[in-house]
Amino acid sequence: MKKTGKIISIILSICILLGTISVISFATDSKTYYIDSINGDDANSASSPDDAVKTINGLKLDTINPGDTFLFRNGGTYNDPIVINNWQGTKENPIVISSYGDGKKAILRTDLATEVITLIDCSYITVSDLEITAPNGGGIWINTANKTSEGITLDNIYFHDMPNGKVNGRSDCQSGAAVARAAVMVKSFPKASRFPVNNLTISNCEVDNIANGFIIWGSWNEQGNAWVENENDIDPVFNEGLLITDCYLHNMDAEAILIGICDDALVTNCRMIDTCQGEGLDENGEIQFFTAACWFWGSVNSTVQYCEIAGQKNVGDGMTVDFDSYSHNCTYQYIYSHDNMRFVCNNPNYSGHHGNTVRYCLSINDNGGRSTTAVGSAGEHKLNFYNNTIINSAEFHLKNMYNAIVANNIFVMNSYEIIAYDADSLFRGNKITNNCFYNVLTPLVATNTINTNPGFAGTDTEDILSYVLSKDSPLIGAGIEIEGAPATDFFGNEITSNNIGCYGGNGVDVPYEAETSLNRIIRFIRNIFETLVHEIMNLFD
Repeated sequence: MKKTGKIISIILSICILLGTISVISFATDSKTYYIDSINGDDANSASSPDDAVKTINGLKLDTINPGDTFLFRNGGTYNDPIVINNWQGTKENPIVISSYGDGKKAILRTDLATEVITLIDCSYITVSDLEITAPNGGGIWINTANKTSEGITLDNIYFHDMPNGKVNGRSDCQSGAAVARAAVMVKSFPKASRFPVNNLTISNCEVDNIANGFIIWGSWNEQGNAWVENENDIDPVFNEGLLITDCYLHNMDAEAILIGICDDALVTNCRMIDTCQGEGLDENGEIQFFTAACWFWGSVNSTVQYCEIAGQKNVGDGMTVDFDSYSHNCTYQYIYSHDNMRFVCNNPNYSGHHGNTVRYCLSINDNGGRSTTAVGSAGEHKLNFYNNTIINSAEFHLKNMYNAIVANNIFVMNSYEIIAYDADSLFRGNKITNNCFYNVLTPLVATNTINTNPGFAGTDTEDILSYVLSKDSPLIGAGIEIEGAPATDFFGNEITSNNIGCYGGNGVDVPYEAETSLNRIIRFIRNIFETLVHEIMNLFD
């Protein structure tokens, strides 16, 4: 028996050794290719920096293996569009397209009306450390035709100068990145394949002077029809596991990030500054098109958080918070929103949106147009809108909500602006409670309200720390506990007090100037007058 056991042990050891050799052999099949537009020669083998080819078309590729790496020399410019079909890396050994050497990032570009890089049916490809521009085209188009794409990563890429030529029209998002003038397009809309793009990561990228940033689409139904009349005809194939993190998108005609038909998407720690610069008006002042910086379309279980969104000019939209077209259980949280056309404008259809959340956001001077919780009777159902601080707001509509909770929010309104609401709001199961309203009349449907100076710590509207609360503020401890609320506030502090507003601490040691009774009466009379003026002006609009 001992001898037999020893033989079995030897056989197992040999099998393990052969398996190891097989893995090592597979890994060593991968190659690194060098492309150098400065000193390269397409007659070379591309096997080393000293033997680099000059163009991507100079590569002699028999097969593509996991771990293969394609490096463009920094300081060079590469003008050939790259179309990659069915390249398959692995999670452990992705195929890499990147750069090498000193100097400025390698520039991949094209003058043609096409994409700089097209990835079709590819998985586990990493594109990194490059500069991409296309004055007549687009950046990267990730598409599927016959299979699901998995694990593509775009990291540390500078996309720039892909404008749509003018800011009085909306780009076409139905035919790829070039037509959309987009930095990155995933699939297209609405005629997309039924194969998703899963676990896409876009990180540490910059987008500058481009019509659209990262436009992500799944598949809405078999017919490729985005506007079906019957809700039962909606049959989405979601892109799963999208992550967009630590990106800076600015100076853009239209959208920065569109999360279309995704499940479990996360946009975090991104800045979207001066996007949606196309006002969208014709010569008669009529609205032609609508764009917003970062919005959901037909997505579920997805989140936008820890982002700064500022400077949108689109008159019809230009909002920070936008749940659109059958989006459910999606969240905006910890958003610093300022100087936009509006803070929120949701657009539900069919049987409405369900279970969306807006919490611990700070909105400053988002007052170019009216905000509304929902446009149209389809409505927001079970909307969670709590612990937001909204300063210098234009007209704000708490309308078309069903079984919603609007609690612990601060609303400080501009002069001559109002809070509008549905008269039967409470009969729809809504709970509008424990909010602070200032410089405006308290809505009749709101309960347990505070209508007084909130007691902020500072007066500098450009300093977010101005919006923490004095320890003597009447809003400290005046909020209600919300089931499922997070553990930290907008400022990153552990929540130690159920306050009204986006600050969850015990207050800072600055004096609180309470209103006198006379001042409160004068303000109340002024707010009544301003409300009447507002309503009269609306009659003439």
